[in-house]
Amino acid sequence: MNNVVVCMSGGGTAVINASCAGVIHAAQQDVTIDQVYVGINGILGLINNQLYRATELSKPDIRALKQTPSCAFGTCRYKLKPYDEDPSDYQRIAETFTQYGIACFIYIGGNDSQDTAYKVQQACATMNLNIQCIGVPKTIDNDLVGTHVCPGYGSAAKYIAISTLEASIDVKSMYRSSTKVFILEVMGRHAGWLAVASALARQPNQPAPHIILVPEKTVDTQRLLNQVQQCVNTDGYCVIVASEGIKNPDGTFWSSTKETDAFGHKQLGGVAPKLAKLVSQELQLKCHWAVSDYLQRSARHIASAFDVELAYRLGLEAVTAFLRGDNAVMLSVEPIQSNNGFNYRITTQSLATVANQEKIVPDAYLSSCGMDINPSLMDYLKPLIQGEAYPDYQNGLPNYFYYHETSYETELS
Repeated sequence: MNNVVVCMSGGGTAVINASCAGVIHAAQQDVTIDQVYVGINGILGLINNQLYRATELSKPDIRALKQTPSCAFGTCRYKLKPYDEDPSDYQRIAETFTQYGIACFIYIGGNDSQDTAYKVQQACATMNLNIQCIGVPKTIDNDLVGTHVCPGYGSAAKYIAISTLEASIDVKSMYRSSTKVFILEVMGRHAGWLAVASALARQPNQPAPHIILVPEKTVDTQRLLNQVQQCVNTDGYCVIVASEGIKNPDGTFWSSTKETDAFGHKQLGGVAPKLAKLVSQELQLKCHWAVSDYLQRSARHIASAFDVELAYRLGLEAVTAFLRGDNAVMLSVEPIQSNNGFNYRITTQSLATVANQEKIVPDAYLSSCGMDINPSLMDYLKPLIQGEAYPDYQNGLPNYFYYHETSYETELS
């Protein structure tokens, strides 16, 4: 048998299902591929032998899947131990591969997910199991190395830019008698790609966000307060966009808890209320704050058309990579020179070189003051948010794809 299984991992995005839809569509169209499956809840679907047979999904189903946010078949945060430390998970994965005649494992995810794909590939080689493992990039954090941009980032960037723009208009209308400072907290542990995207909101008569705080630059409290007061003195109000991972001058996180996730990362959050309390107490200015949290990664209703099609194309290309014999690689986006705006081609990177690596915002894209961007960053950002890809609507709400959680049992019976 020549079957393919695709799984999704980590946090969802507005377009990760588009990559999954691309894999399913391409596998359906190729006569040499017998079946295409989707792992339920990421790598756990392989460990627990829970696969959904997607071969018979209809065109309307695939269309609905392509326009659905987050991970329609479930996802997970699960760290595989090294094979030589505990081979049990890999043995169960191998049993699933063998049972369903899997020849290719496609894993859609970010840094940790590419590490998982690499571990599975290495384990398969050790067990003399001929499985091709291909990674598809995905993360709103945009911090995967080896690729110009990650699917998911363009749509999250668009959401943050629009949210910043609309909130700024609101604050500007109120500042003479009420709120003078608005703070938006966005995701970003070590990389400030989401925070810098808020700069897209700026227009000739709209200066907000006035301040952008990112993990790449430490935050000096007094300098920050001085900048806030200056903005209020000049424009009457101040809008701040801050990454959840901003740091003190000593390198510690501004706001973190004692809790960690499955990969040992500290749980972050609470930067916005902490900043608001600081500004309110020290400057006696009325503040409002918001945390974009899951909204920034699941806002499919205002997704970037560029981002949707990029994600879908990478799904298609993953099957192409399988058919040409690629193994232990992640697909990547490489920009090419063009007279017709931004253009790109799909290439590959070794999983060994991208796993557990992190791409931060280059210093050249950040201002010397540490609280803003360099205007040159706009040339990178603008192409990524172009176009609208509204989902189909029914009764006033988006028509999204759903599957019954027990359907994989029925499909494989």
